[in-house]
Amino acid sequence: MIETFASTEALADAAADAIEAALQGALDARGRACLVGTGGRSPGPVYDRLCQAELDWAKVAVTLSDERQVDADSPNSNARLLRERLFVGPAAAARFLPLTDYAEPALRKLLPFDAVMLGMGEDGHIASLIPGSPGLAEAMDPDAERLTAESPQGFGSPPVARITLTLAALLKSRAVFLLIAGEAKRQVIADAQAGADLPVRALLNQERAAVRIFWTPQV
Repeated sequence: MIETFASTEALADAAADAIEAALQGALDARGRACLVGTGGRSPGPVYDRLCQAELDWAKVAVTLSDERQVDADSPNSNARLLRERLFVGPAAAARFLPLTDYAEPALRKLLPFDAVMLGMGEDGHIASLIPGSPGLAEAMDPDAERLTAESPQGFGSPPVARITLTLAALLKSRAVFLLIAGEAKRQVIADAQAGADLPVRALLNQERAAVRIFWTPQV
């Protein structure tokens, strides 16, 4: 279930190729595509490759799995990461939908998402579905109507307020790509597969969305 790569560069190559194929398949089949990006360290090198993909980017919508409630120029802004590493070159033609608490009607028009890229914390969180956060149980309901939820200040790293896609929204996807690095995070996956009550377990223990796990021991 875990696809292993010797280096972060090899993982980024494989992930970018897989996401490009998913987006191209959507463009071929439906004339439009949607990518859900994410923040953190692992996605950056993938964006560096994906931004040069020969896609009809003008027909691709891009949004985020989660966003920190920080200034747009903050280094903690996931949107800034997209601006600096994805929306350059050919991919600058894509349409960006910021993740906000009033984005739900626009998000619904993008469903199902064609490709969702996620990272994972050592606490097993995905997007900003963070253990201990108030409202987590509601946000983790796979049958919830809402596509977004809020996580208040004081949870996660950095401990800032956030908005996140719900588990129900993430499961409305044709393909999910989970990127992880290091032995500690591989152990988190093993724990989740063994039944540990972690947010990532709900992503792995379902049959609605196809999930591929890309892992490298290199941190």
